[in-house]
Amino acid sequence: MRRTTVFGSAGTLIAGTLIAGAIAAPIANADGSGAGGPVAGGSAARETARETAREAVAKAAAASGTAVAAARAARQGVDWRDCPADWALEKPIQCGWVKVPLDYTKPHGKQIRIAVDRVGSTGTKGERQGSLVYNPGGPGGSGLAFPRRVVTGNAIWADAAKAYDFVGFDPRGVGHSAPISCVDPQEFVKAPKADPVPDSEADKRAQRKRAAAYAAGCKERSGEMLPHMTTPNTARDLDVIRAALGDKKLNYIGVSYGTYLGAVYGTLFPSHVRRMVVDSVVNPSKEKIWYQANLDQDVAFETRFRDWMKWVAQNDATFHIGDTEAKVAEEWDKLRATAKKKPLGGVVGPSELLDVFTSAPYYDSAWVSTATLWSKYVAGDPQPLIDAGSPDPADTAGNAKSENSNAVYTAVECTDAAWPADWKTWDRDSTRIHRDHPFLTWSNTWMNLPCATWGVKQQTPVEVKTGKGLPQVLITQSTRDAATPYAGAVELHKRFRGSRLITEKDAGSHGITNLVNPCVNDRVKAYLLTGAVDSRDVTCDPHATPKP
Repeated sequence: MRRTTVFGSAGTLIAGTLIAGAIAAPIANADGSGAGGPVAGGSAARETARETAREAVAKAAAASGTAVAAARAARQGVDWRDCPADWALEKPIQCGWVKVPLDYTKPHGKQIRIAVDRVGSTGTKGERQGSLVYNPGGPGGSGLAFPRRVVTGNAIWADAAKAYDFVGFDPRGVGHSAPISCVDPQEFVKAPKADPVPDSEADKRAQRKRAAAYAAGCKERSGEMLPHMTTPNTARDLDVIRAALGDKKLNYIGVSYGTYLGAVYGTLFPSHVRRMVVDSVVNPSKEKIWYQANLDQDVAFETRFRDWMKWVAQNDATFHIGDTEAKVAEEWDKLRATAKKKPLGGVVGPSELLDVFTSAPYYDSAWVSTATLWSKYVAGDPQPLIDAGSPDPADTAGNAKSENSNAVYTAVECTDAAWPADWKTWDRDSTRIHRDHPFLTWSNTWMNLPCATWGVKQQTPVEVKTGKGLPQVLITQSTRDAATPYAGAVELHKRFRGSRLITEKDAGSHGITNLVNPCVNDRVKAYLLTGAVDSRDVTCDPHATPKP
């Protein structure tokens, strides 16, 4: 799951770091009418039955359309060529395109192009086992950097690289794959944004207005794509990519939101899976996708942020911020209040600070760098922190990428599932959770609030479950992950029979398969190379704690 972004001016958002959310009990129908409205019981039941029947017909049509598209892609293959210079992918990585239907119920209708790239396996012909396809999360993340793990000599993946072509792709709507947009990118990055923590009802009304404007902007700028920006459609794209690669079955690694994509793929195409690794798991329960998952994330981020502040205090000899967690927390509140009163450098307010500091609870690799920025500020040098939190208007390509990523995140989560349309629900839940978990809660609320006024029909999430032919899936998860709380891995483990869960205990970095921890790395490698898993679930000690 990806990010913590907050609203800015005129209905814009600024992207920080990820994840996706969920659906609590929806209190409104897709058309915005109240679920508890004055409808005769018989009429409501009949309408529910009709809707269920329509969904069944649409799913059957989409399944048939996927088979048509996959067969077509298998015949066409991928015309691999050197990557375009502006994609920043060095040789020997190659790039190409796979055509997929915009609407899988109309497989011969409008097609969009999905950007893919690969680097060939480094082993012998006898060692090669096919392609290994990767999704890094989001929704909205690009997987095109995955083959660079081979090019740059990443030791964790050296043995797997002998057996597989490493394949990345831009999911539909992302990057080079029919990209969508919700607002002008230069407006999107303007700073300072409004403080996400409201001081008054007027502040809340202003944020609600921005959220509604953002939703309207998505429909205006990307209306044709929005109804089809769903996880099931991306899973169908993944099956077409598999066919275009010439693989009878899919080998897949998904991280963060990529785990939910994998879970949906495994449900829709169980017999098409060969090997699947899912790392840092989005809770696949229909009751979590997506509203409730974001509320769960608010709680988990507070826990991990405090883990980091405790570590900062333990290393006070280096950072000089505070020698107890309480003192460090006091300094955080002081910094936030200072930036609220007068944005640092004129541009870094509480919203921009949150964008910078959210990296620490996401990734242990950001612990030292984030604490160093803060330490320099406390010592009287605010410029490094200002530079880290300030937008760069001259970086038009980077700004467009950030805006696109945020647009896809919003489009997929808002279209995947029904969200509460009643502001009272959002206000009640956010106020309650913020009391004890203030770090992320209101920021997450404003980021997701466009879903309350979404302009296209919201879908029913897939019931993730084991289907005929699904092999053993390998699940990896740290217990203190902020972006995708541990309960999500446990839930998927229950739903995918025969799966194995590797737990990294007392750790909290998001995405653990690319970290150095032999207990995790060796098991992932063995599974990818031979399909072998332990006879029971495994608990690993945490990877090394960062050192200043």
